[in-house]
Amino acid sequence: MKKISVLIPCYNEEENVVPISEAVIGTLTNNLPEYDYELVFIDNDSQDQTRPLIRRLCKENPKIKAIFNARNFGQFNSPYYGMLQVTGDCVIEMVADFQDPVDLIPQYVHEWEKGYKIVIGIKTSSKENRLMYWLRGCYYKMMKKLSDVEQIEQFTGSGLYDRSFLEVLRNLDDPTPFLRGIVAELGYKIKKIPYEQPKRRAGKTKNNFYKLYDAAMLSITSYTKAGLRLATLFGSFFSFISIIVAIVYLIMKLMYWDRFPAGMAPLLIGMCFLGSVQIFFIGLVGEYILSINTRVMKRPLVIEEERLNFDRESEEEQSEDVTILQAASLGDGE
Repeated sequence: MKKISVLIPCYNEEENVVPISEAVIGTLTNNLPEYDYELVFIDNDSQDQTRPLIRRLCKENPKIKAIFNARNFGQFNSPYYGMLQVTGDCVIEMVADFQDPVDLIPQYVHEWEKGYKIVIGIKTSSKENRLMYWLRGCYYKMMKKLSDVEQIEQFTGSGLYDRSFLEVLRNLDDPTPFLRGIVAELGYKIKKIPYEQPKRRAGKTKNNFYKLYDAAMLSITSYTKAGLRLATLFGSFFSFISIIVAIVYLIMKLMYWDRFPAGMAPLLIGMCFLGSVQIFFIGLVGEYILSINTRVMKRPLVIEEERLNFDRESEEEQSEDVTILQAASLGDGE
């Protein structure tokens, strides 16, 4: 019997963890009864009642498992690490707030059985803030033009990933993984499932401006050279313009010494403009250096504080192995 793993990263989702577990398990048992399953929560150091609720769920159902991080390791490391811990033949990653529709699970599995190693959800529309959706669209289009790798528009990371692709992820050894870019760069043939993104069921979104900026910078520094190339081109262009202006000013002053007042306004405007361009590109180069520094340090993706129900499964597997060995020895005795 094939086994489906469903991974749900969470952070302060006390209003959603119980409903999402009921919805996922209901979908799996009703629509996919021929498969075994496990539901894995990886909690990124929630400060509300999320962990006690997950503990209760794990106690009630041994197929529900949990990994509790020692602290918040970010929106990318935690789900990536969770994908490497599951035991199923495939893993389906979903968010806890119902913005990844549970109804997509049977569709993912159906396409997986056709032979696709990666099946992902693509947002065709969204009930979230229209401005945010439009800004995301602009970001995806910009990345598609700037990146050396063909990026996938309106892909949030939600989808089904085969065990063979998880082994690819395991061998990457990347301390700052960006799953969306990895799927586009290293993934197998991909099946895309369109869907409309609903609103959050409850609670407040954790994607504030800083986290969105962090995601954008990680993708830019990981998959584009455009920033560094742009800095070189801008620097060369404005250096050339500055030299031309300086020569023209010198010639005009020498030719019309008494009638050509240079004035301070052009100098101040030029200095402020060139200074702001320099500061912008120094910051951009700093983002690249920060990305390099993080990768060079080779810190672990996540430090676990506790995991629930994983040991129980290993004990059951060991008992099954013992039973098989005993049966084999009895057969040899006969």
